[in-house]
Amino acid sequence: MKSIFTCNTKFTIVFFIVLLVDVLVKLYCPIFPYRFISKPLIVLFLLGYYFKNKAGSDDKKHVWMFLGLGSFLIGDLLIINHNNIVFLGLSLLFFSIGKVFFSFNFSHKNDFDVLRLVPFSIIMFAYAVFLISIVLNGLKEFLVPALVSFFLSLLMFQFAYLRKGVCGKKSYMYVFVGVMIYIISESMMAIKTFKQHLPFEDFFIMMFYGISMYYIVLGVIEGQQYKVNLS
Repeated sequence: MKSIFTCNTKFTIVFFIVLLVDVLVKLYCPIFPYRFISKPLIVLFLLGYYFKNKAGSDDKKHVWMFLGLGSFLIGDLLIINHNNIVFLGLSLLFFSIGKVFFSFNFSHKNDFDVLRLVPFSIIMFAYAVFLISIVLNGLKEFLVPALVSFFLSLLMFQFAYLRKGVCGKKSYMYVFVGVMIYIISESMMAIKTFKQHLPFEDFFIMMFYGISMYYIVLGVIEGQQYKVNLS
């Protein structure tokens, strides 16, 4: 078991097997108890992988990553029963907390080019307006929580974008692509929950979610190792 978390190739194979099993469970098995077993394994495996491969002495960054993944783990368990209004509201809360911790981890103190951020911010704002216009009528009592959650997703995406130039190229691309895929997964989930069903929604939502978490964790670890090698 230890070799799975210390060998990138083995971990990748096992992780995507776990992800595929969860997707199959979601599609073909009763929610209780099977989904409550398969879904948490995705984040638990990533927690184990991060714990075994984290590098550097920045304890705050490590804590933020653990807290972020832990928050997503709780959110995953709660959103399994997303038809329950209480569980759905709590899941949005924990996902939002997780995004804040991820944003803390992605942040840095280096200067950045404000002009480079302007076109990116315009594109993100246009996408936010587009998505909100689609699901607005179905949000009802979830209007504020959903808007806050999506705003934090865009904030996390912005921090991922601003990592460019302060970490290795591979680390930057992993995290950036991971957050982008997460936003796609979240957008599909929002449309499914508050507007209408989409073709093959359950398959794509979970696959995109698992892939996004994988790339985010891989990118953060890669960035830590890059800084250690420079020092």
